[in-house]
Amino acid sequence: MEDVAREAGVSGQTVSRVVNARGYVGAATRERVEAAMQRLGYRPNSAARALRSGRFRTIGVVMFSFSSYGNQRTLDAIAVRAAELGYALTLIPVASSARETVAGAFRRLEEHAVDGIIIVIEAHQLDEADIEIPDALPVVFVDSNRSAEHPFVDTDQAQGARLATEHLLDLGHHTVWHVAGPAKSYSAERRREAWQSTLESRGLEAPEAIEGDWSAASGHEAGRRLASTGGVTAVFAANDQMAIGVLRAFREAGLDVPGDISVVGFDGLPDAAQLWPPLTTVQQHPERVGALAVDALLAELEGEERVQTPLVGTELVVRASTAAPRSS
Repeated sequence: MEDVAREAGVSGQTVSRVVNARGYVGAATRERVEAAMQRLGYRPNSAARALRSGRFRTIGVVMFSFSSYGNQRTLDAIAVRAAELGYALTLIPVASSARETVAGAFRRLEEHAVDGIIIVIEAHQLDEADIEIPDALPVVFVDSNRSAEHPFVDTDQAQGARLATEHLLDLGHHTVWHVAGPAKSYSAERRREAWQSTLESRGLEAPEAIEGDWSAASGHEAGRRLASTGGVTAVFAANDQMAIGVLRAFREAGLDVPGDISVVGFDGLPDAAQLWPPLTTVQQHPERVGALAVDALLAELEGEERVQTPLVGTELVVRASTAAPRSS
């Protein structure tokens, strides 16, 4: 750093500010220091910086599933936001919700010397496994249950489900059937509860929901059941993948979408617009969720006063898979 300071004609303190991204340094001075670093081949020693600052500039992420669109996008957003702020990621995937598996992931992260942990696991699984969250590290939950003990970031699942259900009712459908996600999922639970309460707020009794597992195959099986049930004119699937399976089942049964049955999904998959018919869906924003999770974790690291993070809103994207029922 002294060599860089001499080369750039600045003080050692200025070089330190540039290297550690702390304190104000003018743009021209910063460029001069960075050019000197490049000419001299200087690279900050992360181990030495960690010893000096007590920070490793690494965030640990524990994630249960990479199969869902939301989790994939959330992880991508966490990585991008962390990189913007000068942090690396250490990712520990867990294959099951067993106590020893999740506890082992926490131990591995502590061994990898991380500054804090973002947990992207269904909290039902954590609760049932009675997992002890590390006390020594800041922790932020994504897609889980609200807790006063740790910051929590999530999509407004209930809002999205209400938008989907209200859209179908406003088109004139007498009720809305639901293909739900798995019972252990907090996201699925919130979407299912909001669908049911929206129907009840209109004085309607909710039909029995059909539970899937987020996959298109489970949606296809649910769609086959719905196709053989009389009077079904509108279906809200808890994610786009299951909605894709529902569409296939209806086509195989000779039912027209949206002429005979309207279908709404949830997620906002980019390919949903390319289906036939193009799928009406609830657009969520996992990229915002991931970025907010990183910001909340770093705020915990800095000891800032905790501010409750608002739920990230959704929007209904109306396409050709929904229409008024034929009888209206």
